[in-house]
Amino acid sequence: MNKRLYVILFLLVSATSIQAQKAKKSTADLPGKVWSIEKANAWYEQYKWINGADFIPSTAINQLEMWQAETFDPQTIDKELGWAEGIGFNTMRVYLHSIAWKQDPKGFKDRVGEYLNIADKHKIKTIFVFFDDCWNKEGKAGKQPEPKTGIHNSGWVQDPGDPYYKDPSTFPALEKYVKDVMGSFAHDKRILLWDLYNEPGNSGKLETTLPLLTQVFSWARTVNPDQPISAGIWAWDYEKLNAFQALNSDVITYHDYEEPQWHQRVIDMLKAFGRPLICTEYMARSRNSRFSNVLPLLKKENVGAINWGFVAGKTNTIYAWDTPLADGSQPIEWFHDIFKKDGTPYRQDEVDLIKKLNAEPVANK
Repeated sequence: MNKRLYVILFLLVSATSIQAQKAKKSTADLPGKVWSIEKANAWYEQYKWINGADFIPSTAINQLEMWQAETFDPQTIDKELGWAEGIGFNTMRVYLHSIAWKQDPKGFKDRVGEYLNIADKHKIKTIFVFFDDCWNKEGKAGKQPEPKTGIHNSGWVQDPGDPYYKDPSTFPALEKYVKDVMGSFAHDKRILLWDLYNEPGNSGKLETTLPLLTQVFSWARTVNPDQPISAGIWAWDYEKLNAFQALNSDVITYHDYEEPQWHQRVIDMLKAFGRPLICTEYMARSRNSRFSNVLPLLKKENVGAINWGFVAGKTNTIYAWDTPLADGSQPIEWFHDIFKKDGTPYRQDEVDLIKKLNAEPVANK
């Protein structure tokens, strides 16, 4: 993050903090209310340091392959979450998808429940993500494509996709999806948090995502779950989106793939909101966002730490976003992910560090 974006972040936090002291126009019409700072911090104090990964089983190329009945793979999920438990991870962030729900709402929720049973067996809480503006524009039900050789997340699909995200006629169906799933699990202690929208505005959408984002928060407040709701800040110059997300989230979540000195500045700025912080995406080795330099920082600051990638698999996230390898050879350094498919760590020193930090108490708790 360069100095210009640092200034933008400072102005964002300052402006949003000022707005938060006034009548909150952005939440005035919502049936539920944003949690007070006191409630949010009391919630956070219940948990030991939140630490884990964004999770999709290695046998799934995308959210649909994970959740559709034909390819739902509880055996692999159980095995891989066992590896997560083994290094002390206590939280996984998992993407849902509206197309999988639309095919069979009851079956979809049954599979969500089965996933939660497996995760709970391994003492792992879950952050569920509803919508997403990243990667391929349109998902389709049925058999999913095979991975494209050497290309990062070649089969990942947006939800609800493009152009559906900006078509208000699609919103009623999306509302049913959110309210059905969230309502069914609104009191489930196995769920840590609802992440309503991953990286709104990505894929060149910018502020055109704001109408749907606003609606999703409204639907979630109508359900009024026991768990907090949030949508992670990820692009510091998306002023309107960031202000809305920060003002309407119970807990501040964010993404940061930068070097530790810049990540520290982001933490320092976001602390101005007075709410718990969870970094729901970090760790890109070739960008110098590593377990060795960022994870101790997050532990020291008592910021939740959810890295991207767990087991190398069909998502191809060992390859960097913008550096495909046409021959599918191993990159010089893995971009994301911790384990090989057989459960062997990519780097033993990283796994040792994760275990060590998870075993230690949080200094400022």
